[in-house]
Amino acid sequence: MLRLMYRALKSPAYAERWAERFGWYDSIDSDNVIWLHAVSVGETLAAAPLIKALQNTYPDSRLLVTCMTPTGSERIQALFGDSIEHSYAPYDMPHAVARFLAVFKPKLLIVMETELWPNTIAACTKRHIPVILANARLSEKSARGYGKITSIVKPMLQSMTSVVAQHPDDGARFAALGLPPQSLSVSGNIKFDLNLDEGLQIQADKLAAEWRGFQQRKVWLVASTHRGEDEIVLQAFKKIVAAMTTPPLLVLVPRHPERFNQVAELCGEAGFKVARRSVQQSVEQADILLGDTMGELMSFFGACDVAFVGGSLVPNGGHNMIEPAAWGVPILSGPHLFNFSEASRLLIEGRAMRVCEGAESVNRADSLAGECIEILQNQSLATEMGNAARRIAEANRGALNKLLKVIDDNLKE
Repeated sequence: MLRLMYRALKSPAYAERWAERFGWYDSIDSDNVIWLHAVSVGETLAAAPLIKALQNTYPDSRLLVTCMTPTGSERIQALFGDSIEHSYAPYDMPHAVARFLAVFKPKLLIVMETELWPNTIAACTKRHIPVILANARLSEKSARGYGKITSIVKPMLQSMTSVVAQHPDDGARFAALGLPPQSLSVSGNIKFDLNLDEGLQIQADKLAAEWRGFQQRKVWLVASTHRGEDEIVLQAFKKIVAAMTTPPLLVLVPRHPERFNQVAELCGEAGFKVARRSVQQSVEQADILLGDTMGELMSFFGACDVAFVGGSLVPNGGHNMIEPAAWGVPILSGPHLFNFSEASRLLIEGRAMRVCEGAESVNRADSLAGECIEILQNQSLATEMGNAARRIAEANRGALNKLLKVIDDNLKE
């Protein structure tokens, strides 16, 4: 409760719906529930194709989608509305979990990526509810952390029905921690299975025309930045503006909504004219468009000439670079990529993504500016990188069907 209170000081949405976090919920009519847990926004977006596939494949089941963050909750409700049940997942305390399971009575739990809660898994096992860890990833750092508490982790992994890993290396780390071999399969990353539908492409084309304007200036998208990255990006942007006759429009999208105002102030203090997406301000006279809305980033990727994916200039592990790859956009990143180690390896080796190195922030700003300028001023290079990105994205589809097969096998047992 103290943690919730502290988080609510920065993000007031954390002050709401506390009952759900402690296992108090309204009952639902369905007794045929599939429970999918996606901790926050990234996991929710990754799960979107899976959720739609489950709705189509099991129309007689009711899908319950849970998360832990207000931003994740907002995305779930915006994407799926009343077609699903939604709540926060209970904290991993026995009584809270027991109340949750008594209300929803799920016949299957699907957990996205690496959200492992021992009491929840134990409670499901006791009630003979299969647990599938989907699109599972486990970095070396996380594996070392789990390795320090094997007395908890090993029984938990042995209780899991299936772990469907993104890559053989992820699977090997789970196995080393005690996962039985028969419970492990490798599917690839379902984030490659995203769908760029016609409506999304129309929206991206509209944004591109609006942002380029009569000057036909290029668009540099900087997506999902964390604290400490925006300053580096703004240093780089100053160098880009000084070097180019027609500087690009910088579309800057912080990862967390509570930082929108702070980043707007940073942009102003750096001497740039800022427009805000949330109030539909014109970008004609702006240097920077602040992407202070939720749910539009996919269309932003389709409207830019080059994309930098954040969470990678600071040791956060990076964010989803598969989204710009699917659009055929050249990609830039910082060196911290452990959350997307396999996808980043494919894109780097395929010459679709470049990593901006540097021991100090000023060095990374120089590297980021240099790479961005080269791509923006060299159309053949931009086309080559973009085509490579699209080929890699398309070549790695298919993980979703493998995951659905595992789910179907568990539902039939």
